[in-house]
Amino acid sequence: MQIEFNATQRATQGTSASRRLRHAGRIPGILYGGSDQPQNVEIDHNEIFQLLRKEAFYSSVLTMNLAGTPQMCLLRDVQRHPFRQLILHVDFQRIDASHEIHQKIPLHFINADIAPGVKLDGGMVQHVMNDIEVKCLPANLPSFIEVDLKDLTAAISLHVSQLKLPEGVTVQLHKGEDPVVATILVRGGSAAAADEAADAAPVVAPEKKAPVKKSEKTDRR
Repeated sequence: MQIEFNATQRATQGTSASRRLRHAGRIPGILYGGSDQPQNVEIDHNEIFQLLRKEAFYSSVLTMNLAGTPQMCLLRDVQRHPFRQLILHVDFQRIDASHEIHQKIPLHFINADIAPGVKLDGGMVQHVMNDIEVKCLPANLPSFIEVDLKDLTAAISLHVSQLKLPEGVTVQLHKGEDPVVATILVRGGSAAAADEAADAAPVVAPEKKAPVKKSEKTDRR
């Protein structure tokens, strides 16, 4: 997905300069990484605010049009006002088309309603992971990864190794890891299992104590 936005070089720095920018409807930012020096930039607030409402803006390769030169970059950080709908600062990282990048990608779950664990067992899908970190060349970076739940049953969890990844994309995991992506929880399953176990347990009659003989009673007189 191609996403472009405009930016201009920012000559002034500091708290006062940033405050004046925001009052003028602009926001400060920085573009760093690669072989070039970091550049201070400024961006139209409304333009970036609308782009930040799109999920793809957080996981796609972006094109920043800076001083007439397109710059490939990734969004790395956003500072927001604590209670007002204002963007305070944005960070972008330059990327090279010939070098692999690391990026978190959202997971899109489909066919949950026809999964056997939901349709037949009345279970509920639990999303253990909502995004995943991948490594690939910029040209191969997907906006999201689709997770098909059509074969998921209540007794089986879906793991990262079962995801269908686009060509040239690999998942970043530690050696030997294969975390769960999604599972199906059946309501009342634990209670039902406990009742079944209780029914199957043997019934043990209470032990009867031998009656105490009169001769064994303590004379308190």
